[in-house]
Amino acid sequence: MSDVGLTHVALPVTDLDASLAFYAEYARMEVVHQRSDTGMRVAWISDRTRPFVIVLLELPEVRNPLLPIAHLGVGCRTREEVDALCEKARADGHAVHGPVDSGYPVGYWALISDPDQHTLEIAHGQEVALTLEGRSAS
Repeated sequence: MSDVGLTHVALPVTDLDASLAFYAEYARMEVVHQRSDTGMRVAWISDRTRPFVIVLLELPEVRNPLLPIAHLGVGCRTREEVDALCEKARADGHAVHGPVDSGYPVGYWALISDPDQHTLEIAHGQEVALTLEGRSAS
């Protein structure tokens, strides 16, 4: 893997442990690096599918969360996985919009608020890889 191109997005969070648990549960991401030598707790999380991480920076407050339409997007294996994650998120007290079936190329998607109100989109059928390869189903 190469560290060329987009390598990370950084998000402020108020409770690093709560955010780590959220992204592990709803985005299949795990800690690949963690430190606190900068005066704040920092964690890099990844789904290990490409050289890309979300950098979570623990701060006293989050002033500008990613709100719809700004969001992080994660592909799910099936529509049923989207449904199950939405049910779990609602049961866990997270705000959820959807799921919605928007057809090609957007697919079947939903929005879930993380502990700091950043928005995570979970989706199935967006075909990002096929589109990048020039083989979209359009």
